[in-house]
Amino acid sequence: MLIDVIGQLVALLTVVALSPLLKGVIENCKAKVQSRRGPSPLQPYRDLRKLLGKERSATPDASFIFRVAPYVVFATPIAFAVLIPVLTAAPLSWAFMADMVGSGFVIGIGGFFTNLAAMDSGSAYGGLGSSRSRFVSSLAEPTFIVVFFAVGFISGGTVPFVVNQTLFTSSAGITPSHALIAAAFLMVVLAEAGRLPIDNPNSLQELSMIESSRLFEYAGPDQALMEWGGHMKLFVLLVVWLNVLVLPLGLAGAVTIPAFLVALATLCLKMLAAALLIVAIESALAKIRILRVPEYLGGSFVLAFLGLVLATLGR
Repeated sequence: MLIDVIGQLVALLTVVALSPLLKGVIENCKAKVQSRRGPSPLQPYRDLRKLLGKERSATPDASFIFRVAPYVVFATPIAFAVLIPVLTAAPLSWAFMADMVGSGFVIGIGGFFTNLAAMDSGSAYGGLGSSRSRFVSSLAEPTFIVVFFAVGFISGGTVPFVVNQTLFTSSAGITPSHALIAAAFLMVVLAEAGRLPIDNPNSLQELSMIESSRLFEYAGPDQALMEWGGHMKLFVLLVVWLNVLVLPLGLAGAVTIPAFLVALATLCLKMLAAALLIVAIESALAKIRILRVPEYLGGSFVLAFLGLVLATLGR
């Protein structure tokens, strides 16, 4: 029991510590592709340290939701990381507290409180960003539901630790249905994390920001917690995509120091590959207007549905 707790804490510390680095690597690689020097991959750590040292401020008319939201946004990806295979292939102590559907509700709590806080601040930017965020999420949720249903149908379970083992032991290779489901999941992850299709995480212009506008009224440690929570959200969603749907190889089979070192090195390589893929997608595709979002997320829904149909025909 104690070993499981130690393994779980190591996994959580991995998420907390490496998520800003993923953000920094993406921004650095994107700048290199655009023939710019770009910020250091460690720049997110410096930004967080600077924000944590500043004074906290709050909108005078904001309620307790505005003050509580940063802690909820920071905590929900950590709670989500308990339920997914970050470093270990075998389930740990708290892995069966929720399945993939329950995990989706856990990670959704952070976005819900972010939207509430943005509207509670009374800022026009906050209301605009939360409205656009809910619009994107409402279109992404049907795809998530179909993906969860298809994964459960193929693997016979919805617990991430069970799914990643079943998907890769039930067949010799990646089936077409499996590939379609993984592609659909990546599309909605990019939309939910603000990477695609319309949001520009590096912009402060009103027409091209969603995530930034929701954090517009925060400053100091509260802003640091909100941004850190956003980094962890992208990290844990990519962990699900990599370790559950795409390539679960390299996960530790036992809670030992050598096994964890190998799993950590493998996770870093996977995240680097995912970061390069995100950079390639963002650099190759132009941003689209918000009215085109239904087409993008409708395409992800079609891919997930086709994956479910192919899995049914395969049975």
